[in-house]
Amino acid sequence: MNIIVAGIGYVGLSNAVLLSQHHKVFAYDISETRVELVNRRKSPIQDIEIEDYLEHRQLNLNAGTDLKEALKSADYIIIATPTNYDPEKNYFDTSSVEAVITQVLEENPETTIVIKSTVPVGYTSKLIEKYGEHNFLFSPEFLREGRALYDNLYPSRIVVGAPKGNVLLHEKAKEFAGLLKEGAIKEEIPVLITDTTEAEAVKLFANTYLALRVAYFNELDTYAESKGLDTRQIIEGIGLDPRIGNHYNNPSFGYGGYCLPKDTKQLLANYNDVPNDIMGAIVEANRTRKDFIASQIMKRNPHTVGVYRLTMKADSDNFRQSSIQGVMKRLKGEGIRVVVYEPTIKEKEFYHSEVIQDLEKFKETADVIIANRYDKILDSVKEKVYTRDIFYRD
Repeated sequence: MNIIVAGIGYVGLSNAVLLSQHHKVFAYDISETRVELVNRRKSPIQDIEIEDYLEHRQLNLNAGTDLKEALKSADYIIIATPTNYDPEKNYFDTSSVEAVITQVLEENPETTIVIKSTVPVGYTSKLIEKYGEHNFLFSPEFLREGRALYDNLYPSRIVVGAPKGNVLLHEKAKEFAGLLKEGAIKEEIPVLITDTTEAEAVKLFANTYLALRVAYFNELDTYAESKGLDTRQIIEGIGLDPRIGNHYNNPSFGYGGYCLPKDTKQLLANYNDVPNDIMGAIVEANRTRKDFIASQIMKRNPHTVGVYRLTMKADSDNFRQSSIQGVMKRLKGEGIRVVVYEPTIKEKEFYHSEVIQDLEKFKETADVIIANRYDKILDSVKEKVYTRDIFYRD
């Protein structure tokens, strides 16, 4: 089978690698650098399994910046282009998705289009209204940054949405789910075939629940720190209840990354004519947490605050929408000098803050070092470090 994946990010590349174990896959991206790296079997993103599979596995995978020729023989095209939240429109920017769809319908209108980019609830049905009865499916992705391929090899579930009442596309949805199962290592994988709108809702509600859980344990930690209590003891105590569990409970400076900030805001936008209290509170709680973290750092009266890593978590190279950046902005707004240690940045400045590449110089320069996730290389200056990483993980 010939499959195209549009977008070489976490979602796109992990799907391309997964499917190219058994099928011919063409990975399309507008970035020549990413395309070149994939063709040299080097990963443009930090992901242990992707790096391993590209280097050591036999994959029928090629990448390019020209979509036209590959489309002529494509059975499926998976769209995994970025959809950033636009605060002015209060809506995801889906222009990259639509640009690919326009080209697909011009070159090969018979191919099946599978949208994996995160979109607003009801988006796919609007595409069908706009473009007519073309082959549109929506399949949400449930990945962790830095472990995207692992989460495709051992998926918690596979969800594929097809237009309501379209028997042919419901069969296509089952076939596509089968392709994902074929590439996985895990054998017993729950598969759910839904309507497209319900599949879109699964994605946004799942990520918003995760954001809720992050916000809950962060507010627990805010209370404990304010009252001089031991956060770890409290979390361990409530986690022993099997209904709550001892997972996804490590406090942080706030939720961030590719998905949770934009997905929670988009879901809240979908509630514009629906009564709600919790959804709005989740978004607001993240702002409150960053305000609190900044105020706790300010109590130390620092002259220079050092930011240890901009990334959201260990084993990730992504720092888009990372919570520590929100803390940085608040500190800079108070006139505090901020310096950054981030090995993945080659520039000398990050948003007008000096980037110090020498770790020892960084440690020496900062009065206070803030770390969303602690690293043992900070042990020598532990007295300077402010973190809420209670469990030293994820």
